[in-house]
Amino acid sequence: MNEYVVSFPGLGLEFNLNRVAFSIGNLDVYWYGLLIATGLLLAVLWCFYHAVEFGVDSDRLLDVVCFGTIMAIVCARIYYVVMSPYGYDSIWEMFDIRQGGIAIYGAIIGAFVFGGLACKWRKIPIWATCDLASVGFLIGQCLGRWGNFVNQEAFGYNTNLPWGMYSEKTRQYLESSVVTLPTGMTVDPSMPVHPTFLYESLWCLVGFILLALYFKKRKFNGDIALRYAIWYGLGRFWIEGLRTDSLLLVPSLNLRASQLFAAVTVVAAVLLEVYLTRKYKDQQPMMVILAMNSDNLAYQKKHQLYNVAIFSTLSVGASHKKYVEATKKFNEHVRAELEKQVNGESDQSQE
Repeated sequence: MNEYVVSFPGLGLEFNLNRVAFSIGNLDVYWYGLLIATGLLLAVLWCFYHAVEFGVDSDRLLDVVCFGTIMAIVCARIYYVVMSPYGYDSIWEMFDIRQGGIAIYGAIIGAFVFGGLACKWRKIPIWATCDLASVGFLIGQCLGRWGNFVNQEAFGYNTNLPWGMYSEKTRQYLESSVVTLPTGMTVDPSMPVHPTFLYESLWCLVGFILLALYFKKRKFNGDIALRYAIWYGLGRFWIEGLRTDSLLLVPSLNLRASQLFAAVTVVAAVLLEVYLTRKYKDQQPMMVILAMNSDNLAYQKKHQLYNVAIFSTLSVGASHKKYVEATKKFNEHVRAELEKQVNGESDQSQE
């Protein structure tokens, strides 16, 4: 079913939705994929624009983004299939994500793990890149959750709140045998439900605003990533508890896989944040090592000038314009020093 009516009885609102955004021949392009792709694009644009302020070269960042995105999608599907209460008739069904079925925590794990490996490969700072990506994640998650609205999925149990949501899709799902509810709780398929997709979208929007305002005040590389883990984990823990389609880990304890992962992540991130904040409390302000561009890195590698150590720093609170100007001058200086080294070695060999 691609078309249905979604209503918010308490607000007097009603929407006619179609899961298909447009078609190209026999190929249907769904709003779900379109919204996720748009969220990813906006996140990447934000990261590329601010990369210089984190000491990350945007050219090399592109390779990390491409590899990390592919592996994030793969891991998101693997996580969902492993934890899913559904059965699959064939391995091809496991790979088919056209009807939905990806888990955001799987995507986060995949992006950080494989993105981190790509950072080492492309020689860009891992934790600074994690900080940058964390803010981008919130942009993508905020917009991507609206794909769940169009699909009428990722909703909660019954509610009398004014923004309670109802559709034929929610009714059909709640009447199915795959609903996951806390022990002793029942739902009425004919009643409105919590629009938990909206809760998470708004939670991510607020998180993006808070981290975007804070990143010029960060104390150490990894500070933003840890705060992201804390903020998102807290929100995911309580929102997941409202949902009727959660991936349950221990049903008898009403323990959901995402809640367990969120709780462990929050505790670990809080402990690390407290420890590292104390460790770097005397480092005021934080200094960012400016990024060497890909051309200079390739030139250095070509001539094997690994004994030439050149770096420059700038205060974390400096403006974007100042970072751009300082990074440009730094790379001009780097190229001059590298060429001087090459020319010097050439002169010596001729003598």
